[in-house]
Amino acid sequence: MSLILEHIDRTVSGEKHISDACLSLEPGSFNVLLGHTLSGKTTLMRLMAGLDTPDRGRVLFGERDLTHVPVRKRNVSMVYQQFINYPSLRVFDNIASPLKLARVPKDEIERRVEEIAAMLRIDHLLGRYPLELSGGQQQRTAMARALVKDADLVLFDEPLVNLDYKLREELRLEMRKLFRSRNTIAVYATTEPSEALALGDTTTLLHQGRILQSGPSDAVYHRPASAEAASLFGEPPINLLEVTVAGSELRIGQTAFPLPGPLGSLDDGDYRLGIRPSHLSLTPLHDDDLEFCVEVGVAEISGSETFLHVASNDLELVLHLGGIHDFPVDSAIRVYAPSTKLFVFDASGELVRAPSLATE
Repeated sequence: MSLILEHIDRTVSGEKHISDACLSLEPGSFNVLLGHTLSGKTTLMRLMAGLDTPDRGRVLFGERDLTHVPVRKRNVSMVYQQFINYPSLRVFDNIASPLKLARVPKDEIERRVEEIAAMLRIDHLLGRYPLELSGGQQQRTAMARALVKDADLVLFDEPLVNLDYKLREELRLEMRKLFRSRNTIAVYATTEPSEALALGDTTTLLHQGRILQSGPSDAVYHRPASAEAASLFGEPPINLLEVTVAGSELRIGQTAFPLPGPLGSLDDGDYRLGIRPSHLSLTPLHDDDLEFCVEVGVAEISGSETFLHVASNDLELVLHLGGIHDFPVDSAIRVYAPSTKLFVFDASGELVRAPSLATE
C-alpha cells in the first residue's frame, strides 16, 4: 500500500515547519528526503510516523486515513543518527525487543533475529552488550531492531552521519540490498546529495518546509525544476550566473559573449545560467564554450580532488577538478564553461533548458 501525504501543514510554536506537502511513496521503494539542516526532514518523518499530527491535510496508507492514528497503533520503525540501544540488554535482546512487545512466539523471534543479524553481519555479536561494540556495530544493531519488525514503513533520520567514511559506504550498500527484497516503504533523510544519488529510488528536495521537487533520483538531478532545486541537489552547489540575452549576445555583467549554439533558441531577456562545478574545466571543449578570465581565491585540496574558488569583477565560480591543482592565490587563469552543459533558468528561477543526458 502507498503512503500518501495530502496538503500537509505543520506549525510549531508559531513557526511553519511544513507547508502544503504532497507526496506519494510506493511499497518496496527507497525514498530519500534531501535538504539542509532545519529544512523540515525530521518534522515530515514524524508526521509520517504518527509522532506528530498535521495542522492541515491528511496522511493515508492505502485507503486508510492515519492522520490522527498514534504511532503505537501503526506498523512503523525509526532509526536515528544517535545509537539508541538498551545498554543493559545484549544485542540479541535489543533486536528482539519489538517482537517481544508484540508477543511473537519465542521460536519465531529467534529465527527473525538471527536472520536479520546475519543480513547485517552482526550475528557473531548477539551475545555482547552495546558498550562492547564499535560505533558501526551499534548502528547496525539499531537498524536490525527497526528492520526485524517487518514494518510497513521504516524511517531513517540521518542514521550514518556519525560514522566514518568507510562504514558509511558499507552500510549504504547493505541498506539498498536489504530493501530490494522487501515490500516495505523506506524513507531516508540526509543533507548529502551524494547519498541521495547512491541510495534513492526517488529523491524529494525539501527547503524551508517546502517540497521543491520529487521524483526518480536521476531525473531530479538531471532536470531540476528550478534554480533552487539545482542548488540543493549538488555538492558543491551549482554555479548560478545572472545573464542577459540580447539578439546574438549573452551578457554577464559588463562582459559580452557570442550566444552559444545550444542556447540559440532563447528569447531576449534575463536568465540565470547554471553550470555544475564538475563541468567547469581549465581547457575548452567546444568553440563556443564560455571563457572566463578569473583570479584564484582558494584551492581546497581534498585527497585526489580539488575545489577551486575563482572570481572576477562580474562573477564567482567554484570548480570541482580531479587531481591536485595547487594554484597560487590571486594568480590569473582561464576557466571554461562547456556550452553543452549549461542549465538555463528564467528570471523567476524556473527551468527553461537542461543539458541532454548524453552531455550530462
